[in-house]
Amino acid sequence: MKKADLNKIIMQNILHHADIGIHVIDNERNTVIYNDFMAKLEGVDRNQVLEKDILEIFPSLNEETSTLIKVLHTGEGIFNSTQSYLNFKGQRITTINSTIPLYDNDKIIGALEIANNITHIKNLSDQLIELQNKLNLTQKDRKNLKNQIKRYNFDDIIGNDKSLELAKKIAKKAKDTTSSVLIYGDTGTGKELFAQSIHYGGKRKNKPFIAQNCAAIPESLLEGILFGTDKGGFTGAVEREGIFEQANGGTLMLDEINSMSLSLQAKLLRVLQEGYIRRVGGKKDIPIDVRIIATTNEDPLKSVKNGTIRKDLYYRLNVIFIKIPSMAERKNDISVLSEYFIRKYNLLFKKNIKEISKDVLYYFMEYTWPGNVRELGNVLEGAMNIVSDKETILKKEDFISSIHIMEDKPLKKAIILEGKNKSLPDILEEMEKDIILNALERNENNITKAAKELGIKRQTLQHKLKKYTF
Repeated sequence: MKKADLNKIIMQNILHHADIGIHVIDNERNTVIYNDFMAKLEGVDRNQVLEKDILEIFPSLNEETSTLIKVLHTGEGIFNSTQSYLNFKGQRITTINSTIPLYDNDKIIGALEIANNITHIKNLSDQLIELQNKLNLTQKDRKNLKNQIKRYNFDDIIGNDKSLELAKKIAKKAKDTTSSVLIYGDTGTGKELFAQSIHYGGKRKNKPFIAQNCAAIPESLLEGILFGTDKGGFTGAVEREGIFEQANGGTLMLDEINSMSLSLQAKLLRVLQEGYIRRVGGKKDIPIDVRIIATTNEDPLKSVKNGTIRKDLYYRLNVIFIKIPSMAERKNDISVLSEYFIRKYNLLFKKNIKEISKDVLYYFMEYTWPGNVRELGNVLEGAMNIVSDKETILKKEDFISSIHIMEDKPLKKAIILEGKNKSLPDILEEMEKDIILNALERNENNITKAAKELGIKRQTLQHKLKKYTF
């Protein structure tokens, strides 16, 4: 192998395995390098970006707002620029970027952008600042803050899907007990919504509800946050109670429990079994009475099998199990959820939107919604920011921040035109029928393969086939 070819292979591996985002455009604004980390960060497929004009892929950018294009034009680098934005999956991302021009002798041939993902660090910083502000509040301020904090209940869980109704039914039973609850659902399905509804609907509603994300904090910090610290526990340690003590008598929600280290899971299990905690560096046992609601975005049985959740902890937490369906499993709820978000943002942005155009609804029904309800809310929020104050209908052109959803597809014009005199549920039902028929045809009536393509369970597809009597 020639040295040049070896160097090329080495460079390609470095680019795609680096934990920083790398995006390079040529002097015609076409993407020539877009590594795997950047694709994951921005929630897109690399192949959708490569060899395409940057403004074609990111229509929310323009000549002025794109740092790559600006550097291409000015020839001057932009260093350590903080950017916070919604990626293509509707997730809030914060990065520190450096963008530099690329020269061949004295001629600019392109621009390179390097992005460092600091989303977790930013979230941690915000949490610490918020905590510090709360510590400095007066007693009167604390009371006012408590009244302002949003508390969710079962009325805030929007939807009519049968699988969602089953999850709500179990949760309503759980609110009257003190048993541990394990909630499983994809990111954005509303796990904390269910956890708060259980807490504020039960006997502990006047006691604290505290939520802690186990994935956002390093293990060394998380142990102190959970159990508190005593002086001498580690360098710089002070005497401070942890969230178990703060939640005493109430509920502690441990989000993404599958991200907690196994050693910390063992300590958590001991607390649940014995009913007391010991601070980091402390020698005194402190009795606690805390109800645990644990959540996971990964099938808990798979997590046990993969070794990311201890089997004994799983059995301890899984006294009451709640599975929240994804948007792909409850597409009939898209219309009612959309109406809910439109009402919400009408009030917030002083708009007067009445409905979404039928072609946009078709795209919504075709899309798989990997970010689930949270993504749908973010998409509609973006459109409500764009739409004119005089408009009453959200149209395709209002969704410029969500162009990945509005990919060109053969719209069923007949359905849309005929739907002028039909109700929205009837229109959506016809669309769903058509989508299912097309999926079955593409998969030669193989239900398992069609269900996989549609992003739903085989049983769900069978239920819909019976419903529509195909």
